[in-house]
Amino acid sequence: MISQTTSTNIRATFPSKTNEVKEQKQSVDVSSQGETSKLEALKESIDSGEYKVDIQALSEKMADSLL
Repeated sequence: MISQTTSTNIRATFPSKTNEVKEQKQSVDVSSQGETSKLEALKESIDSGEYKVDIQALSEKMADSLL
């Protein structure tokens, strides 16, 4: 016989998984905020003309991707 399962029963059975998912979501929120600030800083440096391309690193990555 199949019993009816509720979310409360599932949380009681797997409490650590529920907490892990909540913690992962919080860390994703924090990292996306950090990424947003990095992108904004990059955009500002490009707009102001202060952004410099590292030609050596760019050429190495292009060569690596061709191999």
